[in-house]
Amino acid sequence: VSHRSINIAGRSQLVLVKRDDLSGIEYGGNKVRKLEYLLARARQQNARRIATFGAVGSNHAVATALYAGISGFECTCFLAHQSLKPGLGKALRFHQQQGTEILQLAPSRRERVALFRRYLQGRHVSVIPFGGSSWLGSVGFVNAGLELAAQIRAGESPCPARIYIALGTMGTAIGLALGLALAGINTEVQAIRVTDLQYANKKATQRLLAKCAALLHHYDPEIPADLASRANLVYRDEFVGSGYGKTTPATENAIAYAADHFDLALESTYTGKAMAALLGDLESSGSDNIMFWNTWNSRPLAVDETLRPDFDVMPRSFERYFD
Repeated sequence: VSHRSINIAGRSQLVLVKRDDLSGIEYGGNKVRKLEYLLARARQQNARRIATFGAVGSNHAVATALYAGISGFECTCFLAHQSLKPGLGKALRFHQQQGTEILQLAPSRRERVALFRRYLQGRHVSVIPFGGSSWLGSVGFVNAGLELAAQIRAGESPCPARIYIALGTMGTAIGLALGLALAGINTEVQAIRVTDLQYANKKATQRLLAKCAALLHHYDPEIPADLASRANLVYRDEFVGSGYGKTTPATENAIAYAADHFDLALESTYTGKAMAALLGDLESSGSDNIMFWNTWNSRPLAVDETLRPDFDVMPRSFERYFD
């Protein structure tokens, strides 16, 4: 946890930053915590291959392919088209370099079922959902909440009144809120929606929160049965702009501000929007200690930028993402 004092709206404000961008040695970000559990389950299932899903530039897909390979698994990624922005070609080059099986995610449910049957049946596959967001993946962030509580009690960090975190496929924010509740910390988790409503919405967030809490209690009866009601999670969707991967002026301003005042490199899809929410709230009113949870990766990803795209191993329709 880093500590920064900033002047905003004529006030001095302490902002804490949880550096999950450094969560893994090879690759950081929030997905590392989820993969710890999801890859362990795959090993228990005697899986040989991991399959997951995301947009073309998905950090989750990159992290999954990387750590699956390190753990001895092959990997298939079903990737969907997204708005053009810098870095998408780099993600695809990484997958090509890594030996990821790269497939285009079909738009309709019927086509997806046929695609999954064709490529996954009989291959000893463990399937990881979008963003690693299942009840088991969320347990990685229950641990994150417990970790922060331990840091607070050890005097390494003040207790924040609010934590700002991106809400993509919901598991990260849900797990964090449950972990803090389990530790008896009543910090408000401000979950800033950054994906389209089909992937994250208020009803689905509450449903996954309840499911995760119920299964935690099922597997460990010492965990309170009413844990979901204790979680202090605030769902917000006013910073998503026109959709996933589409930036806004507030997002761009937040990215620049974070670089200047916190020495953080953020991006426009997730962390920039969460930072925009934090700064927007501080502009209108002060607060006790607040925290920004950096869910992006800041570890260098070794990619050969001169690698020519091979459309024998990836869809030709992905050509648009290369400079």
